[in-house]
Amino acid sequence: MGVISTLLGFSGFGIGVSAGLVIGYYLFIYFQPTDVKDPVIRPLVERDSETLERMLPEIPLWVKNPDFDRVDWLNKFIEYMWPYLDKAICKTAKEIAKPIIAEQIPKFKIDSVEFEHLTLGSLPPTFQGMKVYVTDEKELIMGPSLKWAGNPNVAIVAKSFGLKATVQVVDLQVFAAPRITLKPLVPSFPCFAKICVSLMEKPHVDFGLRLFGADLMSIPGLYRFVQEQIKDQVANMYLWPRTLEVQILDPSKALKKPVGLLHIKVLRAMKLKKKDLLGASDPYVKIKLTESKLPSKKTTVKHKNLNPEWNEEFNMVIKDPESQAVELQVYDWEQVGKHDKMGMNVVPIKELTPDEPKTMTLELLKNMDPNDVQNEKSRGQIVVELLYKPFKDEDMPTFEDAGAVPKASEGTPPGGGELVVRVHEAQDVEGKHHTNPYVRVLLKGEERKTKHIKKNRDPRWDEEFKFTLEEPPTNDKLHVEVASASSRIGLLHPKESLGYVDIPLGDVVHNRRINEKYHLIDSRNGKIQIELQWRTVS
Repeated sequence: MGVISTLLGFSGFGIGVSAGLVIGYYLFIYFQPTDVKDPVIRPLVERDSETLERMLPEIPLWVKNPDFDRVDWLNKFIEYMWPYLDKAICKTAKEIAKPIIAEQIPKFKIDSVEFEHLTLGSLPPTFQGMKVYVTDEKELIMGPSLKWAGNPNVAIVAKSFGLKATVQVVDLQVFAAPRITLKPLVPSFPCFAKICVSLMEKPHVDFGLRLFGADLMSIPGLYRFVQEQIKDQVANMYLWPRTLEVQILDPSKALKKPVGLLHIKVLRAMKLKKKDLLGASDPYVKIKLTESKLPSKKTTVKHKNLNPEWNEEFNMVIKDPESQAVELQVYDWEQVGKHDKMGMNVVPIKELTPDEPKTMTLELLKNMDPNDVQNEKSRGQIVVELLYKPFKDEDMPTFEDAGAVPKASEGTPPGGGELVVRVHEAQDVEGKHHTNPYVRVLLKGEERKTKHIKKNRDPRWDEEFKFTLEEPPTNDKLHVEVASASSRIGLLHPKESLGYVDIPLGDVVHNRRINEKYHLIDSRNGKIQIELQWRTVS
């Protein structure tokens, strides 16, 4: 009887459960409740602050504070760049940490400390908002809110007395509110001389620390101790008013205005040494001013001449005669490959008497190291005439004068103007069959040409052309082409293009003057410097 009752009990249970599921499913599908109402949709502005905090546990700063701006574009940029920023930051961190570790490990009798793994993970930091402060000083102040919940893999291996211990940092979280100040603002790129970074409050730093696979932060009391130590150490270094300063430019030099003009006349060179295996050298002189970002000046190339004469003149603006110097470098021009350096010398501006021309014969040296024995070798001489003319008060150029453009010539249409095109120079232009460059300038069917310069990859023309137009060329383009013409009659390839560029003229109409270098299309490394001016009658 016991066995039969047990079997009947199990059967009844199975039948009851099956029947219950079938009936429940039927009621759920075919019987809908009648007391269900549609949800009430209300705008967020009608909610109180407590309800909003429950609905949105993390409200962005740009929502809570109207003076914070959204920086979604910056977060998107960091997201795309993060794989590359990760490698760059880790590489820089290793370079900074290595000398510090090498200095500290002897104090603790540790054999070595090395990074086994160092990566910041796949999750980039995000900026919750950005506040920009407006002041009357020459500075730009930004206050971003930074949050980073990353998945870095930082493993450090320490070896001592034949034992090895691996410490791993995981699950890093950093919440910080830095203040970034760019000051002073200067008229030299990148337009600020210094970056100052400080923290407006103690940062929140949270992470896991594993040793031999165990989480050290689970030890009672250790987590809070480490948290407070990190906050205090960071606060002692960077909590406002303390700052981390990164120097970008020397503000004293960046703010300096032109004080004079240096007139340079390259006369000749003597007793230059042969650089070519067959025949003499093809020398030219490159002139550069120290502490200046302006492009260097170049003389013409004198082919197959070890005693060349140039008699070419150049002008350079001086900002600091006490520290600046003019560098004179003589090169041997090569049609193919890198130009060979034949020698150099430097003349400090402070050695020149103002308003008095000085002719100098300079020995060509390999470099300006007085202890280099190779400077004792004879490389020839160069003769130059230098004249430094300080500006008088009435000659001192102002910011407005620097961008001033003369008026158009008489007879220019009142509603139009005059487009002035100055072709300065080209660099690294090279033809397949010959390199005798000249420039073709085309605008609205009108064509102008510069003179031909024979066998020169770095030609300089300094020629000016004018186009008289009845209306501003806002939507037009200026076609500039560097071409080469053979000097031999009957050659199979009499002409060839060395590169071209189409310059939109809308910018010059708006800015009145531009002076830029353009990369030449269909040329490997060719560039051309073009200055454009839009002159009007009024």
